[in-house]
Amino acid sequence: MLSTGALRAHLLAARLAGPVATTREESLSSYRLFAAGDPRVLLGLEPERRWGVGELLGLMSAKCGVSADPAHVRGPDVIDPERTVAALEAFAVRLGAAAGARSPVLFGTGHPHRLLPFYAGLARALSAAGCVVLTPAQGVHVDMATRFGVRPHRIDYVRGVALVRESGARGAGSATGAHSHSPLPVRVALGALAAAGGPLPELVVGDHGWVCGAGQLGVEAIGLGDTNDPALFVGEAEGRVVVTVPLDDGVRSDYYGPLIRFVLHRAGLSGRQEWP
Repeated sequence: MLSTGALRAHLLAARLAGPVATTREESLSSYRLFAAGDPRVLLGLEPERRWGVGELLGLMSAKCGVSADPAHVRGPDVIDPERTVAALEAFAVRLGAAAGARSPVLFGTGHPHRLLPFYAGLARALSAAGCVVLTPAQGVHVDMATRFGVRPHRIDYVRGVALVRESGARGAGSATGAHSHSPLPVRVALGALAAAGGPLPELVVGDHGWVCGAGQLGVEAIGLGDTNDPALFVGEAEGRVVVTVPLDDGVRSDYYGPLIRFVLHRAGLSGRQEWP
């Protein structure tokens, strides 16, 4: 079992927390876009009130540990590892509750190249605990905005985790998928479940639009958020996201291995999943 101290040391060594690869410039740009109501950073969330850049900076300082100084505009952003550990504890509690209730769960990621193994490990553990891991709308096409314009994508599942691929990309079963912020896939997936008569997920686990899109529709959602993802933290502050774990969401996929061991142990699911 990974101790809290060892986890904290790993977070810093892997740059999951502490000084991270996400730059201050990227984060501040996201806060400005969020304040302006840009859908690219709202991730499907419809804020209950207007959030100014200063308020967002204060929120992100409280939730992530980034500098609250608006004059700090360059360099790497910083995540407080203590906040990451505390959020992982809360994340594990919610997973444990889902396992205990044998709740139907939906997993989805906009970071398949980095985070797929993390979510797949959780999906396997919850499935072993008796939860139904949902895979709705597999193969359904979704037109999504990209920097190259609107492109057709399709929903796919790898090891129980939803992702999207551009049409014409590698076939089903491949871990390769598109980086996506869009809430459209989770809306389509939830709509397909509703049309089929359920069961609907009692928990959605993921990132980006999967979390914010689900939370906006009233489905309990937990996930991971970087310093340039203010929507997840606003969603948590406004009560539509249950837990957001602050960490760098773009490091090597194997660096998330110790986190899954920690979470599964805290959730009472140790032994349900062996990390490769």
